[in-house]
Amino acid sequence: MDRAALLGLSRLCALWAALLTLFPCGAQGNWMWLGIASFGVPEKLGCASLPLNSRQKELCKRKPYLLPSICEGARLGIQECRSQFRYERWNCLAAAAAADTSPLFGYELSSGTKETAFIYAVMAAGLVHSVTRSCSAGNMTECSCDTTLQNGGSASEGWHWGGCSDDVQYGMWFSRKFLDFPIRNTTGKESKVLLAMNLHNNEAGRQAVAKLMSLDCRCHGVSGSCAVKTCWKTMSSFEKIGRLLKDKYENSVQISDKIKRKMHRREKDQRKIPIHKDDLLYVNKSPNYCVEDKKLGIPGTQGRECNRTSEGADGCNLLCCGRGYNTHVVRHVERCECKFIWCCYVRCRRCESMTDVHTCK
Repeated sequence: MDRAALLGLSRLCALWAALLTLFPCGAQGNWMWLGIASFGVPEKLGCASLPLNSRQKELCKRKPYLLPSICEGARLGIQECRSQFRYERWNCLAAAAAADTSPLFGYELSSGTKETAFIYAVMAAGLVHSVTRSCSAGNMTECSCDTTLQNGGSASEGWHWGGCSDDVQYGMWFSRKFLDFPIRNTTGKESKVLLAMNLHNNEAGRQAVAKLMSLDCRCHGVSGSCAVKTCWKTMSSFEKIGRLLKDKYENSVQISDKIKRKMHRREKDQRKIPIHKDDLLYVNKSPNYCVEDKKLGIPGTQGRECNRTSEGADGCNLLCCGRGYNTHVVRHVERCECKFIWCCYVRCRRCESMTDVHTCK
């Protein structure tokens, strides 16, 4: 074998090694990796090469045109998780989980904590949102606008259905088909409790998308009057959905680690209070995330930037867990006071500023 062929073979082996690191075999069908992987057009890779479980691969083979929406749904979920928790001790840093057998979110994905609940809910919601958007945009043949909202309305109130209402029911159907794994296929009490919790939180994420559907209308009439309105239903921005799920996270319900016929609250004196389908549920209490734990993949808060004057979660007192903080000065240099000079260039001054940056000890 000549030198060029050996070089080509070594590069091919290196590429496969990189792919196996990015999509580990032990990732438990972790489709969430698709939200951060920059591997180009997913259709060209083929469903068998993607980090999906067997059920998801089968669905992928039957509906390969949905792959871009699946990737976008994963990206939406990860991005919103990071955005909602960017100032807190647990900041949803998905990229930190890069060990050979670790899922994308590492410890949090299987810990049964409030963080687990939020991850499952926001990822399921992201998938609903992206698939529904793709339907409304006309990117798929088997779904489009919501056909149930194309006729009728209220003549007395002067409006009728029209336009293109987002078909959120199709998005929810696909999200259930792609993500929900039957409880009967699992063994062990603990795994059944966690799976039931995850299935419930998946549905809570989907319900958040449906709950925040809004009514948009356009006026028709002489000289801009609103004699008649055409209305349609549209999804809210995913940022708004993320805020609702963060509120559900703050008020999540702890459930018993034992399931008989259905899930119930952990506290005996609260068991008569019903669990709603849009509640986020968790089994185990969260760690404080203050100190690094390499075994669990918790990075701790040392070195995190904090706000010295804030009393919120981003404040140095809370974020640094009482350890104190270091202060250092950062020098910023940028162009400023730019002017256009005839003819033809722009002249700017070079401005400097000094900023105090505080980081946790």
